[in-house]
Amino acid sequence: MNCLFVQIRCRPGTAYSVATQIVLREIHSELYSTSGDYDLLMKLYIPNEKDIGMFINDNLLNIEGIERTYTTQTFKVF
Repeated sequence: MNCLFVQIRCRPGTAYSVATQIVLREIHSELYSTSGDYDLLMKLYIPNEKDIGMFINDNLLNIEGIERTYTTQTFKVF
């Protein structure tokens, strides 16, 4: 499994509705509201054989209110 962290910037006033849509899709392990340049931080696991870009595109970027994302792929747990 690939562990990813996705930071999500939402259009003003849409963070709660974006978070609700993510929760309903059940694609995440953890989802947090954050301060700073991004509004939400999502941790998720996807199977090794899945294309990360296509998974994010097909399961996240079609949610109304998402303005931008920043994905970090992890490699090793310490």
